[in-house]
Amino acid sequence: MKKWLTAIAASLLISTALAGCGGSDADNASGSKKEGAENVKQELTLNAISEPPAIDPAMATDTTSGWVLDHIFEGLYKKDEKGNAVLGTAKDVKVSDDGKTYTFTLRDDAKWSDGTPVTAQDFEYAWKRVLNPETGSQFAFYLYYLKGAEDYNKGKGPAENVGVKAQDDKTLVVELAAPLGYFNELLTMWTFYPVKKELVESNKNWAAEAEGYVSNGPFKMSEWKHDSDVVVAKNENYYDSKKVNLTKVTWKMVPDATTYYQMYKTGELDLIQTLPTDVIEQEKNNKEYKNTPYFGTYMYMFNVTKAPFTNEKIRRAFNLALDRETLTKNVTKAGEIPAYSFVPSGVETPDGDFRKEGGDYFKENAAEAKKLLKEGMEEEGWTTLPEVTLLYNTAENHKKIAEAVQEMYKKNLGVDIKLENQEWKTYLDTTAQGNFQMARMGWIGVLLDPSVILDYYLGDSPNNRTGWVNEQYDSLMAQGKTAQDPEEHFKLMHDAEKVLMDELPFVPIYHYTNTYLTSQKFEGVIYPYNRYPDVRYAKKVSE
Repeated sequence: MKKWLTAIAASLLISTALAGCGGSDADNASGSKKEGAENVKQELTLNAISEPPAIDPAMATDTTSGWVLDHIFEGLYKKDEKGNAVLGTAKDVKVSDDGKTYTFTLRDDAKWSDGTPVTAQDFEYAWKRVLNPETGSQFAFYLYYLKGAEDYNKGKGPAENVGVKAQDDKTLVVELAAPLGYFNELLTMWTFYPVKKELVESNKNWAAEAEGYVSNGPFKMSEWKHDSDVVVAKNENYYDSKKVNLTKVTWKMVPDATTYYQMYKTGELDLIQTLPTDVIEQEKNNKEYKNTPYFGTYMYMFNVTKAPFTNEKIRRAFNLALDRETLTKNVTKAGEIPAYSFVPSGVETPDGDFRKEGGDYFKENAAEAKKLLKEGMEEEGWTTLPEVTLLYNTAENHKKIAEAVQEMYKKNLGVDIKLENQEWKTYLDTTAQGNFQMARMGWIGVLLDPSVILDYYLGDSPNNRTGWVNEQYDSLMAQGKTAQDPEEHFKLMHDAEKVLMDELPFVPIYHYTNTYLTSQKFEGVIYPYNRYPDVRYAKKVSE
């Protein structure tokens, strides 16, 4: 059991690298100095690509918002330079013999960015705020591991029954419904960050602007020009501020890949991710280039409540008609892995990699796709396929993929689909309301476990926008999460994935990789397997 958990924890980080700096890894990890480095202005500029929809731990559901939150907040646990979950705002934890009760003691020097103490009551309030049905948090289900949490979130039980309680200002007691082997890893997720109770209760829009914003991490919000940039400054009230080198981090919001690539080349940006597909080949030998796996899947969701995707055979036809090898080699070009499943590689089980064990669930087959399409239309009594529109959020790379997919459906299925794009925030609202037939989505696991990927299609998950609900799937998932034996856990996860892939309420396209360019002026940037770059430990070593 311990070996299994250690493997999960150890594999969460793909590299703690220097992005193109000379010297050994050991030197760089210890913050080696270069000549004149002490006079260097410690500022770093990134590109968020789009406006973060919600810089609020309870409301954020996307990696862009999470990227900022991970730098301005800190939970009971945090990630260290090696990617391990270590105690953060908590200085001590005691776990009961049955693995269900955790008693945390908070650090005496844990403070909010306004200098006031972080209390156990702030954590209790924050977690119950996520679960409060009136909050409308789409990530509330991540707290369902707590005793009484699901009942409270679904209006079936009171807040008092939720297994999180502040005994005093520095003592927080957490009770789980069942032991959870990766609970410490889970607590590094932004949904479990504290919020200042006094601030949130006094201002419902506390997280909408930089003015008055309070957090407890290594950085604090200093400026937020909507649709332009978010700026954070070093938080001098952070207990470990001496380890924070950067004094300022800026996230620009530039959606066009060609534009932000040119901004990197002219020095306006210090690090960019998701490079334009047409420059990847020429940058591959650049010392500043980095390509890392990313624990997630790029896909198109079907709305199974809207024609023509009410029909299972037509959904399968749309899956079999795409040539994923051509898409990844000729369109995306970043080393992505064609997806014939939902869970990516990267999860080590007692018997090997989870994906290799499960294998592929289908292969492209244009002839079979046409046959299934015809059969599906006959079942529905359609002589003409209802018009199909593919919706995607505005970004150059998404556009290129959608155009290639459009052409493949025309060639392999004889179907002309329409394309429509929306800005990210609008897009999230549109898909949440179910106002689509087929829509782009990506899902990144917050932990290296199949359950956090497969959670997406739970029947009651607010992230599942397809309208697909399967009781067998939900039951297998519930059993798998509480299984303490690793072999049983992974078997149930395989069984659940098979149910999902049999009914296909989505089109998996590829399993992610991330492409980066990082200026050689910086060292200590961390590239997690399931997050955007962590710059909490970064340092600028030259101008």
